[in-house]
Amino acid sequence: MIDLKGYELILASGSPRRKAYLESTGIPFTVKTHPIDESFPETLSGAAIAEYIALKKLNPFKSNSNKNQIIVTADTIVWHKGNCLGKPQNPAEASQMLQQLSNSTHEVITAIAILKDGDQSCFHSSTKVTFRALKMDEIEFYIQTQPPLDKAGSYGIQDWIGKIAISKIEGSYTNVVGLPLSQFVERLERLLDNSPLNDYVL
Repeated sequence: MIDLKGYELILASGSPRRKAYLESTGIPFTVKTHPIDESFPETLSGAAIAEYIALKKLNPFKSNSNKNQIIVTADTIVWHKGNCLGKPQNPAEASQMLQQLSNSTHEVITAIAILKDGDQSCFHSSTKVTFRALKMDEIEFYIQTQPPLDKAGSYGIQDWIGKIAISKIEGSYTNVVGLPLSQFVERLERLLDNSPLNDYVL
C-alpha cells in the first residue's frame, strides 16, 4: 500500500464509482466536494476540455487546503466525431447521445488534477470504445432502468448497456468508469517521492 508520508489525501469528487475504485487500492482518503461550473472555452477540444475542467475543480481548494493535504480532482468526457458529450440533462438528451454512439467508436477521456504543496499538475488517460448498432428499445430500456444522467456520454461501461453493447475497448477499463487507476497510483507515488513529472500537462 502507498505510504502517504504524513499527507491527507482528499478526493474532490462526488462520483461513487471513483470513490469505490480508490477504496479498492487501500489508500486512505476522505471525500470533499465544492460546486463548480463545468463550462469550458469553445476553442478547446478533446483532452484539453477534460484537463481544463479538472484543473478548474482545484480552484476552490487553493485557498483552503493546508500543506499536509493532497487534493485530487477528476473530469471525464466522451469525445465523438469532434463533439464533447458530457452528462445528459434529461432522458431525451441521453437517448440522443446513445443514438450518436451507436455503431461507432468514441473516445473516453478522464483528466486527473492534483494539488500538492501549492503546486498543481494534470494528466489524462484516453480509451477507445466501440459500440455495436443499438436498437431503440435497448436504449429506452437502459434509460428507464438505469438512468444515466450522471454519466458522461449517457452510459456506464459497468452498466447493462456496457455489457451487451460494447464490442471493443482499447485502453484502460477503469478510465472509462472514471478513474484511470494504474496511471493515478503511479503518479501519486512519483509525487510522494518528488520524482520528475515531465509528462504532466500543466
